[in-house]
Amino acid sequence: MKPMKWLTALAVTATVASAPVTHAAQFVTIGTGGVTGVYYAAGGAICRLMNKDRAQHGIRCSVESTGGSVYNINTIRAGELDFGVAQSDVHYNAVKGLKQFKDAGPMTELRAVFSIHPEPLTVVARPDAGIKNFQDLKGKRVNVGNPGSGQRATMELLVPAMGMSFSDFALVSELKADEHGAALCDNKIDAFVYVVGHPSANIQDPTTTCGAKLVNVTGPGVDKLIAQYPYFAPATIPGGMYANNPDPVKTFGVVATLVTSAKVPADVVYQLVKAVFENFDDFKKLHPAFAHLDPKDMIKNGLSAPLHEGAVRYYKEKGWM
Repeated sequence: MKPMKWLTALAVTATVASAPVTHAAQFVTIGTGGVTGVYYAAGGAICRLMNKDRAQHGIRCSVESTGGSVYNINTIRAGELDFGVAQSDVHYNAVKGLKQFKDAGPMTELRAVFSIHPEPLTVVARPDAGIKNFQDLKGKRVNVGNPGSGQRATMELLVPAMGMSFSDFALVSELKADEHGAALCDNKIDAFVYVVGHPSANIQDPTTTCGAKLVNVTGPGVDKLIAQYPYFAPATIPGGMYANNPDPVKTFGVVATLVTSAKVPADVVYQLVKAVFENFDDFKKLHPAFAHLDPKDMIKNGLSAPLHEGAVRYYKEKGWM
C-alpha cells in the first residue's frame, strides 16, 4: 500500500436516509526497523492506539519493518513513508545534510513528532574491577565497540571530552555487541560500552552470569557534549532493571525519535499524537523500554528538526508548550 495517497471511501447512502456518515479513509505507514527490535515495537504500539479510534478520525495506521533510521528518513523524503523512527543523531544529520545525507543535502521538510525511548551509552564493568564511574576506566581493559557502531562513535566524542584518550586504557578491544558479555565474564576485558535501549539481553546476560555492574557516566565532559550536540540527552537507567544492580545509573546518549514530513497533513499528525498521549498509560505498557517515559521530555529531547504543526497544536492544547 502506498502511503500519502489520501483515498476517499464513498458511503452507499442512496436509499437509507439514516445511514451513518463515513469518514474519508486515510492510510499512513510508519517505517521502523527489524521485527525483533524496539523500533518495530514502537511503531506497532503507535498504530495500535491510532487504529483504536479509527471510527472517529478515519485514519488507518500500518507498520513497515525497514533497514532503520537512514532508510526511514530517505523514504520519507521520497514521499513513500509518512512517519519513521530514527536515532536522534541520524535525525540531526538529515536536517543539516551531514554524513549519510551529505550527497542529498539538508532535508528542509523533515519534521519532528516526539522522541521515544532513550538509547543511552551504557558502561558495564566486572564487579572486581574497581570501576565506579567513567574516569575509573583509565588503566583498564575496555571494549570500545566495533568501527561503525553507535558506541564507538559516541566514545570517539566522549573520551576526549573527559580529558582522556584511548591510550589511557590498558587494552582497547573492538568486539561486537554479541561478544562483549562473554568476554567480560571470561575476564578478557574489565568493561564494555554499549549504546542501547533498555532492558537489553546483551546486558541482562553478564549482570546475571557474573554480577556485572552498570557504571555512571557523568561530569563536565558529558555536560559539554549535551550542550554541544542537540541529539544527545541525559538518561537514567532505572535501578532494579538488571540483576545485581539495585540503584539507578546516570548517563547520557541518543534518543529514538518519531519523524515525518512537512507535507503530511496537520490533522493526521495531530490525530497520531493525540492517540499516543490520550492513551499514554497503555502506550507505556506496550514495551519495557517505554515504562519510564515522560511526555514533557518527549516533546524536546533529541529533536533537531522543527516540530510538525499538527504536533504543536496538540502540545499547546495540553499546556506543554
